[in-house]
Amino acid sequence: MPKVRITAVRQTVYEDLMARFENPIEHACDVTVGQQWVSHHGERPDGLCPAAWETMRPFVEALARGEGNFFDGWMRDPMSAMVSCNDGFRPFSFYIEAL
Repeated sequence: MPKVRITAVRQTVYEDLMARFENPIEHACDVTVGQQWVSHHGERPDGLCPAAWETMRPFVEALARGEGNFFDGWMRDPMSAMVSCNDGFRPFSFYIEAL
């Protein structure tokens, strides 16, 4: 089963939405731009946010099985995907690729 690399490529922060809707919290996310993980056998890598994993899990599992070409040619590299976590206030975009 191929390994799958997950790279945090960008975070967007919606401060207006945070001010309007979010309860104040001290710490929301440990991910940093450029951080990488490798999934073995389609499993969640240690240290990867569980909430982000739930969003990307179907893509990682498919790539680990050798599947790809999501949404009929969506990505230039058919063995990759660009997926964002489900944090509506500060979502991270992750590049996922079969190794």
